[in-house]
Amino acid sequence: MTGGPAHPLKIFVVAGEPSGDVLGAKLMAALRDIAGEGVTFSGVGGERMTAAGLRSLFPLEDIAVMGFLQVVPKLPRILSRIRETVSAIAANRPDVVVTIDAPSFTLRVAEQARQAGVTVVHYVAPQYWAWRPGRMRKLSRRVDHLMALFPFEPAFFAASGVPTHYVGHPAIEGASSARDPASFRTRHRIAPDATVLAVLPGSRGHLVERMLPIYADALALLSQGRTLHAVVPTVVARRDRIVAAAAGWPIPATIVDVPEEKGDAIAAAAAALTVSGTITTELAVAGVPMVVAYRGDEISARVARRLIKVRYAAMPNLILDRAAVPELLQWDCTPEKLATELARLLDDPSARAAQREALAEVGRRLGVGGEKPSVRAARVVVEIARKRG
Repeated sequence: MTGGPAHPLKIFVVAGEPSGDVLGAKLMAALRDIAGEGVTFSGVGGERMTAAGLRSLFPLEDIAVMGFLQVVPKLPRILSRIRETVSAIAANRPDVVVTIDAPSFTLRVAEQARQAGVTVVHYVAPQYWAWRPGRMRKLSRRVDHLMALFPFEPAFFAASGVPTHYVGHPAIEGASSARDPASFRTRHRIAPDATVLAVLPGSRGHLVERMLPIYADALALLSQGRTLHAVVPTVVARRDRIVAAAAGWPIPATIVDVPEEKGDAIAAAAAALTVSGTITTELAVAGVPMVVAYRGDEISARVARRLIKVRYAAMPNLILDRAAVPELLQWDCTPEKLATELARLLDDPSARAAQREALAEVGRRLGVGGEKPSVRAARVVVEIARKRG
């Protein structure tokens, strides 16, 4: 690594959605450990990055949308926030800009920041291997470096001409942490004979609204003849909506919005009902069998079907290149089908064991037990920032 600059590092961090907020908070902590307490942060983030010391330019809710029908009404505000972010970068003159995931927002910021002469590192390589790979042609004018979460990505992005570092997936950081599901059950007064089911409707507002009614009907079917207790790890911004919905569920529910409790909540679960996304990797590393459910708006779904180039939506299936985890997407995402697949996991020990074996292989491929991905990512950012300095 090159020698440090005379001044403390100034790092501008831009997250575009709640999962990026989690990554950003871990990265900020690792950067402080490596670059020292003198490192300063500015940018855009959510509750986790705010807790880590960031004063966000604006609420993450302004830009954390997904799907054609959700984006269109908010497009004027999103474009305004892009301009605001780029102006702040120009005024701040950071050593490096780190954009995190959410490429529809962050890569537009990145491209304009690079035009102003700022070095940009994009954290979470965009999933061009999944859909519209032709977009990779634009990547070299948008970012200087990529940090990839999955081991197969650097080879794919070699054709882009953008240096790509494999840093690993943040889900493996919690794999070595001691979990205490028994104490979690005691703290939240979960009945000793109840089977715990993790219920994960996502972190985006529109997705939570869409999935909660489907989940409620699936739980009603699944609860017949079973003693179940739902645990719902969520973010503070979604807590009230989920509490209101869970009041009508046929089983008791514990809503967890404290980040430190999430690992214990997941560890306490016999199985999980989850949307697709980052959480499927976290569940895989934790060894929790799952059923993946997702239903988007119909227009976005029809567009996506034409563009997607991969066979699977859940990352465990993508990593293993087989359907180790059931995926019930869009028109297959019905309460009846969800309840049937969950019942199989809860009632059939061989089905549970087969999925756990597959998830253990996912963990091995992701490097469980190795160095923390946030530390690897922080090293890349510091080295790039110091070279620029």
